[in-house]
Amino acid sequence: MAWTKPMPAHPVVAVAGATGAVGREMLKCLEQLDFPASEVRVLASARSAGQTLPFAGCGQVPAGELTIQEMTEESFQGVDIALFSAGASVSKKFRQAVTEAGAVMIDNSSAFRVDPDVPLVVPEVNAAAIAEHNGVIANPNCTTIQMVVALEPLRALGHIDRIIVSSYQSSSGAGAKGMEELQVQTGQYLAGEEFEPKAFAHQIAFNCIPHIDVFVDGDYLNDVPEGYTKEEWKMVVETKKIFADDSIEVAPTCVRVPVLRCHSESINIEFDRPVSVEAVKEALANGTHVTLEDDPANNVYPMPALHADSFETFVGRVRRDHTVGDDKGIALWVVADQLLRGAALNAVYIAQALLPQE
Repeated sequence: MAWTKPMPAHPVVAVAGATGAVGREMLKCLEQLDFPASEVRVLASARSAGQTLPFAGCGQVPAGELTIQEMTEESFQGVDIALFSAGASVSKKFRQAVTEAGAVMIDNSSAFRVDPDVPLVVPEVNAAAIAEHNGVIANPNCTTIQMVVALEPLRALGHIDRIIVSSYQSSSGAGAKGMEELQVQTGQYLAGEEFEPKAFAHQIAFNCIPHIDVFVDGDYLNDVPEGYTKEEWKMVVETKKIFADDSIEVAPTCVRVPVLRCHSESINIEFDRPVSVEAVKEALANGTHVTLEDDPANNVYPMPALHADSFETFVGRVRRDHTVGDDKGIALWVVADQLLRGAALNAVYIAQALLPQE
């Protein structure tokens, strides 16, 4: 049964995990979108309670300092929207307290993404699914979000039968500790010092690691083929769920690269009919929150160093995939800030979609 409690025009918003990398970006998104909140509560563990976070203000909340509160089951009384980025175990622990308090949980972890009773939402793609929630809405994985935002405008050109995607994921995908390790390790490497990887399985400075999250077996997420990581298989099941299309075949490879921020993806698409490069470019240029950046003759194409802190998904290197017959194949390159577009921003866009529509 779908949720029936009406959302006020000026909701009380809680950010759970406010001191983490994504939690801080959620606060920035509330600021920059001037979300019409009547109150913003920042929640974290007991060790952070009492500290403050700067806040530029939004809605009816003035600029100033927000005092961090310890997250308990009582924290959600009077809350309308709870933005969660505190890890799957924490989300599962507090789910009942959030929904029983009458709040809607928008969860950035993997806790509920494959739950058939929880909508998995990217508003530019499947906003209608929000209406089916029963107190919890899942935010997809960052790599999935930027891919489906880029592909959504192309679905009008024909059915996408197959996607081959390789991701080049920045160190911030592993949180603040991942960024710190890249920065520190780079200096250690250049100084000829010895170091021990901690945030990643191997050296990240001047290296690429084709291993994100754990390797999984067939018991996880419906018979995963041997040799895939959990990060890779998320892209398979989440794409099917968001597009509401189990027929789409997705073959992913996820790689950690020595970039501080923004994930990149090389994507090859096979349609069910001939599609021209010109039609693809036109569709992308008109896509929602998509920016076409495609002028290779002048060395113009998306790069992660250029697009940190951007709300957009950038697409370039659009070309024919000559290995697919009958002009049904297209190749392209996608870059987006995964902390924003792939996490915090998507969650706040979902929150916006929950507001009463004029």
